[in-house]
Amino acid sequence: MKIVIIHGQSHKGSTYHIAHLLGEKIGGEITEFFLPKDFGEMCLGCTTCFIRDEHKCPHYEKLAPLTRAMDEADVIILASPVYVYHCSGSMKAFLDHYGYRWMVHRPESSMFRKQGVCISTAAGAGMKSTNKDMADSLFFWGVAKTYKFGMAVAAVNWDGVDDKKKQIIEKKLTAIAKKIRRKNGNIKPSVKTRGMFSIMRALQKRGFNQADMEYWKEKGWTEKKRPWK
Repeated sequence: MKIVIIHGQSHKGSTYHIAHLLGEKIGGEITEFFLPKDFGEMCLGCTTCFIRDEHKCPHYEKLAPLTRAMDEADVIILASPVYVYHCSGSMKAFLDHYGYRWMVHRPESSMFRKQGVCISTAAGAGMKSTNKDMADSLFFWGVAKTYKFGMAVAAVNWDGVDDKKKQIIEKKLTAIAKKIRRKNGNIKPSVKTRGMFSIMRALQKRGFNQADMEYWKEKGWTEKKRPWK
């Protein structure tokens, strides 16, 4: 099993340790990226990826290793500490570059057969909204199943997290890892995801963006083909 972890920070704090521990519990080949060290560009809002071609994005080459790793992975883990009740700016900037992959535009076929995990930690609160920031992208990319794990660690670093809380974390991660392993290779999108795909399919049949229309037609999705079959 291939796992890619996108860390929304470059330091190795509580969020890093939890994400890495989950990867180890799932088992397999783990590839990790740290933001903004491995990618730190801000989306320019030029709309080139939407209207023309994502390969024309000025940051395409820098982003390519992360894109390739996600496309090749069975499991995508997005991990960010809570920054003022939301994901880190680095994670947000990273996700902004994949707007063209949302179902309303040109989703990547393989996403509909992947599992995803959103992980966030804070000393106190904000994990729910932070995980939602990341889960929104996984859903609109078409990821078949997404798990969320948020933990108030009551500490500013991993060493400061008490042993009892670490035991709780490990137990919960073991349960998530077990579900992921069981579903690997035999997963299909939820009813919600398939419903959203159907709505987008109806829009694409009418057409509003030439690049998107050609993509959906080439995939056969406006006819009988589906990316999860």
